[in-house]
Amino acid sequence: MHTVERKSTKKAWAGAIASAKEFSPTQLPIISGKIPDGLRGTLYRNGPARLERGGICMGHWFDGDGAILAVNFTDAGATGVYRYVQTSGYQEEAAAGKLLYGNYGMTAPGPIWNQWQKPIKNAANTSVLALPDKLLALWEGGKPHALDLQTLETWGEDDLGGLSKGLNYSAHYKRDKQTGEIFNFGISPRQNATLNIYKSDSTGRIIQQAAYQLDGVPLVHDFVLAGQYLVFFIPPVRLNVLPLLIGINNYSDSLEWQPRLGTQILVIDRETLSVVSRGETEPWFQWHFANGYLDANGSVIVDIARYEDFQTNQYLKEVATGETHTPAKSTLTRVHLHPQTGKVTSIQQLFNGHCEFPNVPQQNVGQASRYTYMSTFRSGTDISQEVVNAIARFDNKTETLTEADLGENRYPSEPIPAQDTQNPAQGWVLTVVYDANSHNSEVWVFDSDRLDAEPVCKLGLPSVIPHSFHGTWNPA
Repeated sequence: MHTVERKSTKKAWAGAIASAKEFSPTQLPIISGKIPDGLRGTLYRNGPARLERGGICMGHWFDGDGAILAVNFTDAGATGVYRYVQTSGYQEEAAAGKLLYGNYGMTAPGPIWNQWQKPIKNAANTSVLALPDKLLALWEGGKPHALDLQTLETWGEDDLGGLSKGLNYSAHYKRDKQTGEIFNFGISPRQNATLNIYKSDSTGRIIQQAAYQLDGVPLVHDFVLAGQYLVFFIPPVRLNVLPLLIGINNYSDSLEWQPRLGTQILVIDRETLSVVSRGETEPWFQWHFANGYLDANGSVIVDIARYEDFQTNQYLKEVATGETHTPAKSTLTRVHLHPQTGKVTSIQQLFNGHCEFPNVPQQNVGQASRYTYMSTFRSGTDISQEVVNAIARFDNKTETLTEADLGENRYPSEPIPAQDTQNPAQGWVLTVVYDANSHNSEVWVFDSDRLDAEPVCKLGLPSVIPHSFHGTWNPA
């Protein structure tokens, strides 16, 4: 009998979808270049590191158990540590040797009553917030987990002094470097969701909160700080609650794209947390905002990574399988709006290439920033088949893009800008690179003004770090 060998269609990036191996604090070898003298502090990254247990795969990339990478830069060199967040759900499943819980993209395995008994686990997999005495691992459907800043030992869930039962804390806080204030929000899903808004002091303790009812249950992943305002763009995605409640569907598959609703706008005063205005504009979807600020006329300028529809969710579901086929392009787009009326005055695409994980240097959050950093695709990439494989910097003054091309089969994480401790005018960009050619992970450091040149330093990591979501730079 003649058997035909079926060729795998999996791409090189799929090598970093497997379950990750932790490592204890390890001195990292310098592969090339040298660590800049003014690069002192810690890079933290969070992402889904385990997407399978007991032979069963999770349903969506967002379902994976979170693991934190910390890379600490000192005068003595760089050390790395990588640990899973020890959530109660992770510990239960590890002890059982199998998946027990449902999540964003999967219902709980086993009999139907598991859907009500173990509906969802806090995956702690999306982002990190570095506070003076702890690191928070963030996931928008629950409370943050507190970890030790050095060892990454998990201390447990943290209510930040204000997250009472049913209050969630999103992965996309905004920190004002000038005042030390930290703003965040959380959605409490009911028949009509509640948007909870939080203001914390520099220690993370919640000192003020407000709550507003939304129409239906929308998917709100991020918001923006713009001068004296907090701005929410609520996309036309709504949760169909019934199939979720009776346990026949998961969250992800119960989300419906309803473009007729348009994008709803909510402008909040950062001092009082009261509503300044509500508005509505054309439909789009965004996971992420790059930044916001006020221009000289008092208009709010908001930069987003804009999708024309919600196909991105299907693409992200496919990533978990190591094989994608759904194109989902996002472009860096600028929205001008009048804060007192909530009326959008213009929407412009800043450039035509793909843009995800956009961000600005920490000191510029909420105010005009000359540069916006982002993940993108190398030219010629079939975006339906690949994950982001390049990083770039957009110059808002000259409207030009500088791209770091890392070469074939290399996959950089979201770029994180870091200010030099000795020279504030000097910046660095850090990214964790999965090199599928050699099946290992490295930390690359670029001069932020020379992204298109060779990195100034490459560091080796002891094991492969799966593709991650968000990180932060915590200066020494």
